[in-house]
Amino acid sequence: MNLTCAIVDDEPLALGLIESYVNKTPFLTLTGKYSSAVQAMKELPEKQVDLLFLDIQMPELNGLEFSKMVDPHTRIVFSTAFEQYAIDGYKVNALDYLLKPISYVDFLQAANKAVQWFELLQQPKDEIESIFVKSDYKLVQIELKKILYVEGLKDYVKIYTEDNPRPILSLMSMKSMEELLPASRFMRVHRSYIVQKEKIRVIDRGRIVFDKTYIPVSDSYKQVFQAFLDKRS
Repeated sequence: MNLTCAIVDDEPLALGLIESYVNKTPFLTLTGKYSSAVQAMKELPEKQVDLLFLDIQMPELNGLEFSKMVDPHTRIVFSTAFEQYAIDGYKVNALDYLLKPISYVDFLQAANKAVQWFELLQQPKDEIESIFVKSDYKLVQIELKKILYVEGLKDYVKIYTEDNPRPILSLMSMKSMEELLPASRFMRVHRSYIVQKEKIRVIDRGRIVFDKTYIPVSDSYKQVFQAFLDKRS
């Protein structure tokens, strides 16, 4: 898979370094490079950009602010000399975070994450066998067949699996999680819960039971849940 990319960085040396990395990466094509977010803001909307390498510390308009204006299709990899910006980067749904000075190994790892992301998007949902979620500043692959249920907590989700006593914590919304999971296998039963249909073993007084956890089925989802049960009983 080939990806188009652009670079925004106000440091000429950093801009040139990332450009050299792009040019020696076979699956990346550079469509633009900009020394400020203001300049990029004028020209980027006219281009189809899959991946944006974006500096955080810039005058006038910083990378975090600019990232909120970028096309939702575009995946963002932040770069900065200040490690404390990593958390802010993940709050705006960045794909990865590169600490300056950036090595080609780290750059290539981020670019490969982007390829995995777009390849996953191209697969029909009913055919995918795993998903990638961000957890502890890493992309973690989770096999769908191992997921029991997902619990939503404000800006985070907890993904409970069969082979891990502790849930996987990821900074994303329940809506994003629901869109990522194939509806043929997963079902929303509550504002805060998504369950895998085939993993349901016990239902106790209208609640789904996983070990010692009782998951409620809210009124807005009861009709869909009952229809699911009627097909199986």
